[in-house]
Amino acid sequence: MASRTVDLWDEVVAEEEEKHQRSVGDWEPAIVYRRQKADVKKDLPRRQSNSGSGDGSRKSFAPVKRVSWNRSLSTRGRTSIAANACVDQPKHGKARRNAKPPLPRGKGVEPPNYNKERAYFQEVDAFELLEESPSPKKPSTWTMGTQVDEVVIPHLSSVFRKWLMSKKLNQTYAFPGSLSKILETPVSSSTIKTPAEEYLGVQLNLDSTQQRRISSLSDKPSSSMPIEDACEDIEVAVSKLSLTSGQSSLDGHGWDSFSALLNACGQSIPSTLTDMLSNYCEGEAITKVGEGTYGEAFKIGDKVCKIVPFGGDSLVNGEVQKKPEELLEEVVLSCTLNHLRGLEADVSNACTSFIQTINLRVCQGCYDFNLIRAWDDWDAKNNSENDNPKEFSSDQCYVVFVQEHGGRDLESFVLLNFDEARSLLVQVTLALAVAEAAYEFEHRDLHWGNVLLTRKESAALLFILDGKKLLIKTFGLVASIIDFTLSRMNTGEDILFLDLSSDPELFEGPKRDIQADTYRKMRDVTDECWEGSFPKTNVLWIQYLVDILRLKKSFERTSKDERELRSLKKRLNTYGSAKECVYDPFFSDLFIKESSSS
Repeated sequence: MASRTVDLWDEVVAEEEEKHQRSVGDWEPAIVYRRQKADVKKDLPRRQSNSGSGDGSRKSFAPVKRVSWNRSLSTRGRTSIAANACVDQPKHGKARRNAKPPLPRGKGVEPPNYNKERAYFQEVDAFELLEESPSPKKPSTWTMGTQVDEVVIPHLSSVFRKWLMSKKLNQTYAFPGSLSKILETPVSSSTIKTPAEEYLGVQLNLDSTQQRRISSLSDKPSSSMPIEDACEDIEVAVSKLSLTSGQSSLDGHGWDSFSALLNACGQSIPSTLTDMLSNYCEGEAITKVGEGTYGEAFKIGDKVCKIVPFGGDSLVNGEVQKKPEELLEEVVLSCTLNHLRGLEADVSNACTSFIQTINLRVCQGCYDFNLIRAWDDWDAKNNSENDNPKEFSSDQCYVVFVQEHGGRDLESFVLLNFDEARSLLVQVTLALAVAEAAYEFEHRDLHWGNVLLTRKESAALLFILDGKKLLIKTFGLVASIIDFTLSRMNTGEDILFLDLSSDPELFEGPKRDIQADTYRKMRDVTDECWEGSFPKTNVLWIQYLVDILRLKKSFERTSKDERELRSLKKRLNTYGSAKECVYDPFFSDLFIKESSSS
């Protein structure tokens, strides 16, 4: 019995030894693969060591100290490819289905070779990367080791260009004394026009000393002044265009925007509001007729004056006061539109629908007592949204626009019937079309407060568009367009415009508000390039007026009239300018005759 037990034990030991030798001697991939799969389920590191070390984790091939070839891109916000390839990082994707089987014994594992990657990044480091100028206020360019010689200097307004030119000449430049000649000063026999003057678009009457000075300036190569210095000079010049520098010019210290504004208005020094008003009516007869963000409107006799403060440090109705150069451009724009009133002359484009500017004055001092009284009367009846002008100091300056009385604005005017509504639309559309053809004009702010209406006995109104005389029915209603603060115009020598991107609040009005939506549509059309010509903006304001007539104004109309207004608005989407809108079927039966002006 004992021998039988020993034999059985020997058989078990022999069988176990045989199994052990077979598992060590012969490599069976299937058996090893199953064992590896079972090990993955345990809490072991995801990556197994194949180097024979006992710590159970893969050794990193990343050097302890980062060298240049894996630094170049990472320092610019990007991750080095080589560093990622050899450093353990947390995995966010799904785990692999099966781990790879281990290599058979006796076969060595070759270390990874990063020679190609190292050569690539060494080449990157050897190349001098392009860097952009960090200052957006200076002319931006791309540099690579050396400074670019030719940089396009940003556009400057006509006021800035003339100011800079006069500063280089160390002389005083003045507009012609006659207001009607501001834009058409003839070149006298003593005028010398150099290439430098051609660039700046200004004509100066020079004596012999000034001729030599401008000649020497024009003979210098364009690269003689460093670009940085030129830009700094421009920035300093712009920063000095203020009321203070304007006051100093009155003492003979040079030309600037304030003195230019005085010259444009035919003045050498500012006058007072009281003296200006005394030329039109008695103080007791002054009444306030309207207001805006930047100023007040008063009736003086049979005319209206718009008083706009400028150049001061205090806020006006919550807004920063306008600068002299901004008012100067509005003055020039208003006078240019006056030229469209020449219906009797042999002209290609003419109309009387833009309000006539009769006089312009620069005034300084406190608000006149009678103006404050008229303002208080208006405030008691209408609850003014503006600040009381009695707060202005004794050194406050104003520009006063004396204009014809165009009637009441569309917001407060009572339309009687559909014919008057059509007459309003055709007059505004034709006026915009005429100004488009003559000056690439865009109003850009034609809300119902900037369209004045009055009733007159005349039954027809004459327009001249591209040489064609167009006589339209008015039904006794006459419209006038006012307020060219945001307008854009090409006078032939300068482009006058206001950069609306500097006033982002203009586009932040409530959604589904007709006026606020129109500003945003206008921004989309121009793509924030406010200097450019985009006559589509005029079409947007015509659509605005159609909506105002449909939704805000009450007058006698039928369901057919309502359908016609809706159809007109849809067709306006297909037009690119006011000139195209003129010949819409909506206006066809309003034309009395159409003939050539020749």
